[in-house]
Amino acid sequence: MSETLPTTDVADSDADLLGQTASAVRTAGSALRERFGEVVRHETREELMRALAANDDTVLDTLRPRLTRLRPDAGWVEEELDGGALPPGEWWVVDPAEGNVNHLHALPEWAVTATLVRENQPVLTAVHLPLTGETYTALTGGGAHLDGRPMHVSRTADLGLSIVATSQARPDEDEKVVRRVGSSITAMLFDALVVRTAVPATLHLLNVAAGRIDAFWQFAGARADLLPGALLVTEAGGQVSDAEGRPWTPQSESLLAAAPGVHAEAVATLSR
Repeated sequence: MSETLPTTDVADSDADLLGQTASAVRTAGSALRERFGEVVRHETREELMRALAANDDTVLDTLRPRLTRLRPDAGWVEEELDGGALPPGEWWVVDPAEGNVNHLHALPEWAVTATLVRENQPVLTAVHLPLTGETYTALTGGGAHLDGRPMHVSRTADLGLSIVATSQARPDEDEKVVRRVGSSITAMLFDALVVRTAVPATLHLLNVAAGRIDAFWQFAGARADLLPGALLVTEAGGQVSDAEGRPWTPQSESLLAAAPGVHAEAVATLSR
């Protein structure tokens, strides 16, 4: 769902806005953490969707009014599966519970994210992991940070020594995309040291930005699960492209985020 919100209060600068955005996602993440612990059982797709929506609403009740006060003229996007270009202007792209299914299954891999996009370019992002208390931030031209400490991608220069990662195709994905995901994993199993496969995408991209893993790729995808990590990796010194090595945009059909030393090798592997 996309809509435009009214004006009330504006942060003085993008750097100031990033700090306040990070504070907002931390506060919202605390509300989601309170709901975490027991496996949420569901017998039907409808029950699953209601449980997912309840988590989203818990976060948005806190996050949306705070971000609206910070950048009230910005549009608002909270549909996590949306892709493609946004209309002109500023937009908040939010994933209130990135890794929501993990949360429902009492798995720890989930986060709260908020990214400001200006004229279809990500300007700043804040990603909070409530279970660890970590907050990852990036500002265009200002670097990427973990709890205020600068992050840098790895210096690995050999794909054969690399840990790489991908996430699965989303439910109801086109069969061609599903098969492409499978063939890409097989190719990486031959060329990389270790291949990790899990959701959500954002957490893999955080690890690329922090230098913990060396590359992440995904076919298809959406704005909310790729924009935060793409900005973090770029600002941490990594290379972000599509799987063929072309410049990545939210309209691209694939994404590859890698340490510069292994980017070309990863492109070659994914292009086989």
